[in-house]
Amino acid sequence: MRNRSLSWSFLAAAVSALAVSACSTTPSPQVAASAPPEPEMPARVRPTEIVGRWGYAAYHKPEDRARTEANARGQCKQPYVIGQGANGGVMMYLADSSELQELRLKGSTSGRDYIGPAGRTPGAQDREIVSFDGRVMILKYVDSEVDGRYGTGIFVRCAPRAAQASAQPSR
Repeated sequence: MRNRSLSWSFLAAAVSALAVSACSTTPSPQVAASAPPEPEMPARVRPTEIVGRWGYAAYHKPEDRARTEANARGQCKQPYVIGQGANGGVMMYLADSSELQELRLKGSTSGRDYIGPAGRTPGAQDREIVSFDGRVMILKYVDSEVDGRYGTGIFVRCAPRAAQASAQPSR
């Protein structure tokens, strides 16, 4: 009987020693230091270049681009207004949002420019500036699901408003 209790005591001591040693030799998990986010690259297009009144239309098939551009030009009666943001960005709507938000023009190492919220470039809510010549701007959503719903947007700059009659000197 004495052998049996000695065996149990020895076994309990061995298990306890293993348990304690496992606690002290198990390395604590290392928290990986995340790299700081890359600084935003400036876009080739400046915010002041796109602030203004635009006719807007969208297409899904590339062959519809010319017709859609003509439709966008006709929308200047009810223009899409891109305003200047308080922090150097532009005021536009994000997909599925009814609130104007200040968005940033962001460059990328690939040479492409984007419009979207601050953060990763390209971000899921960004739109790529496919082309911009000062008069026509084409934007494509980065997120393919959103792009499938909204299509590729064409913005055609509206002509400046006619000068006020009171601003003209009378003769």
